[in-house]
Amino acid sequence: MTLEEFNRLATAEVVETLRPCLDVDRWIHAVADGRPYADVESCVAAARQVAHPLQPAEIEAALTHHPRIGERSSGGSAEARHSRREQAGLGEADADVEQRLAEGNAAYEERFGRVFLIRAAGRSHREILAELERRLEQDPGDELADTGEQLEQIAALRLEGLLR
Repeated sequence: MTLEEFNRLATAEVVETLRPCLDVDRWIHAVADGRPYADVESCVAAARQVAHPLQPAEIEAALTHHPRIGERSSGGSAEARHSRREQAGLGEADADVEQRLAEGNAAYEERFGRVFLIRAAGRSHREILAELERRLEQDPGDELADTGEQLEQIAALRLEGLLR
């Protein structure tokens, strides 16, 4: 979709277009209401600005659409397609890293009660593992803030991908 098409969409259509980027109603409606945008960069910048900071309830709700890192999303939803594309760039992990990611995911879920979320695009398995291990040591408030920032980064990348 081009930016021009995005700017012309009816509100209901733009809401459904944005929801797979970040399923947070406040963010969706702020981005939709900000139209028309002059260029993709200003649209993405506005989306980043209105997302920050995500509130705890928004983070928890948005996480329901994200699989564990290293697991491929199944199904035909837009969220699943985004996730598969984002994690496809990781390539294959060696067995040790794969096992450590699985163990780290389990430890993270035990400690924080939610899936570990990280922007996978542009990162290797080893970088993700290092970040998982670092974040496991954080206090819950700092970790929730990091999770929100990762959701914001993912949303911006997905929105930019839709408009290019």
